Amino acid sequence: MTTSDISAPARSTRWRNWAGNQRAVAREVRTPGSVEEVAALVKEAAAGGRRVKAVGSSHSFNSIAVADDLRVQLPRLASPVSVDGHLVTVQAGMVLSVLNAYLATIGLAVPTLGDIDAQTVAGAISTGTHGTGMGHSTIASCVEAVTIVTGSGDIRHLDKSDDAFPAVQVGIGALGILVDVTLRCVDAFLLRADERPMPLADTLAGLDDWLAAEDHVEFFWYPHTQGTQLKRNSVVPVSDQPLSRFRGWLDDEFLSNSVFQAVCRLGARLPAAVPPTNALAVRALTARTYTARSDKVFCTPRRVRFNEMEYEVPRAATPEALAALPKIIDGLPFRVQFPVEVRFTGPDDIWLSHGYGRESAYIAVQQFAGSPYEPYFRAFEAVCESLGGRPHWGKQHYRNAESLRTAYPRFDDFLAARESFDPARVFANEYLDRVLGP
Repeated sequence: MTTSDISAPARSTRWRNWAGNQRAVAREVRTPGSVEEVAALVKEAAAGGRRVKAVGSSHSFNSIAVADDLRVQLPRLASPVSVDGHLVTVQAGMVLSVLNAYLATIGLAVPTLGDIDAQTVAGAISTGTHGTGMGHSTIASCVEAVTIVTGSGDIRHLDKSDDAFPAVQVGIGALGILVDVTLRCVDAFLLRADERPMPLADTLAGLDDWLAAEDHVEFFWYPHTQGTQLKRNSVVPVSDQPLSRFRGWLDDEFLSNSVFQAVCRLGARLPAAVPPTNALAVRALTARTYTARSDKVFCTPRRVRFNEMEYEVPRAATPEALAALPKIIDGLPFRVQFPVEVRFTGPDDIWLSHGYGRESAYIAVQQFAGSPYEPYFRAFEAVCESLGGRPHWGKQHYRNAESLRTAYPRFDDFLAARESFDPARVFANEYLDRVLGP
């Protein structure tokens, strides 16, 4: 039996990621509809010396999902599998927005989420996607078990009793193709969101108190200004202050997407307009407080396309990392239009988790799609690397295996797991060759 017998007809071989900065043409594309089909496909590919790359919803900003041989997509493996109390098993191709909606129907929720819900479950956990809150780490820390197809085409079920499980939780696509994931969920909960403009100095001064008192804290700093938008979310028992549909549309769709995109296009054509428009944006920010279902607070629509680098640094290094940014931005030959996002998480014990073994600050620098960004990102990376920082696996960065080994105490343990799961490097690509070694 060949892969053409067991897979759905191929989709377009041409691919680009969401940001548009990564493109590839695969020799072949397959969309298997069962675990057995995935295993058979991988076995055949391995026997023929081919490389296989599973691709989710293409929300990574680097080349982690670039496939020039056999690209595998899992839209047919995107359904719920089972529910056992708070343990929910879903197929790995399910998109987070669909997962959130499904969990709401059964009275459950994921305890933490990032601010985008367009990723697949497999893609989100494999790259270390995270939200914010000192009581939480990456979404992968909620994973209790997985089913994975290895480089030999074997189907393996792993849980926390397996020595290699901390490697599989954030596997960056190097160990195999995830086909289902069991998540430890919590009872559905509501959040009270308090969002307000605040001077940067006041935000930094109050940060430690808010991190201790609130469930989830983050802020956005607007380059070329001294203004931030502070966001604090805490669990509440009832939704006593829902956001009106008009205010939600005005803030999250019209201002944050339609108007912001027009401003970015203006800034791309007239760079001198960026500082005054950023200053105007800060003055236009208004406070809002509302309550809503957790995922409706965590996740917001992001329709303005951008490129992004995100670095984790030890929480104590936050002031030093942020202090470097104005100097970097002022020295660039272009203007920075997008705000800088800052989030915080607690430690975990996942080998390639950015937050392994320490409290973390995540600092994300972004630029409007099509605008120059590399000098900005490289300069900020140099600062973060000097502070012991770890780059987000799904965002732009320029690190290699040699430098990453010093950042991750269990780096060589992960490589040993890779040797076991994929000794022939069936799942390798240029990105993995760079960050893990050829």
